[in-house]
Amino acid sequence: MSKYSYVTLREKPELKEYAAEWFHGKWGVSKEAYLECMETYLDNKTEYGWYLCINNGKIAGGIGVIENDFHNRKDLSPNVCAVYTEKEYRCNGIAGCLLNMAVNDLKAKKSLQSI
Repeated sequence: MSKYSYVTLREKPELKEYAAEWFHGKWGVSKEAYLECMETYLDNKTEYGWYLCINNGKIAGGIGVIENDFHNRKDLSPNVCAVYTEKEYRCNGIAGCLLNMAVNDLKAKKSLQSI
């Protein structure tokens, strides 16, 4: 059994402010930009989501999926963004689990759309 909890922001919307601040602190992108993307996801305006690894109430790692990550290739969508694992949690498979979680989530949503 994993000592970590893996969640989507939709499963834990109360983490929105904390997550936006956390991602901002890692990448320097404005907290407001993260909040805007997260709110779009939480309001069901997009299925591109935010995925977190939690350990003892703290974010140990996270990734986002957004439409476009600062490039002009609109045909390359969606984009994984802001992948980060806290230094003390690295080499525990967290980023891989988060990436698998995002891929599986988006695959499931895509298959539902084709019904």
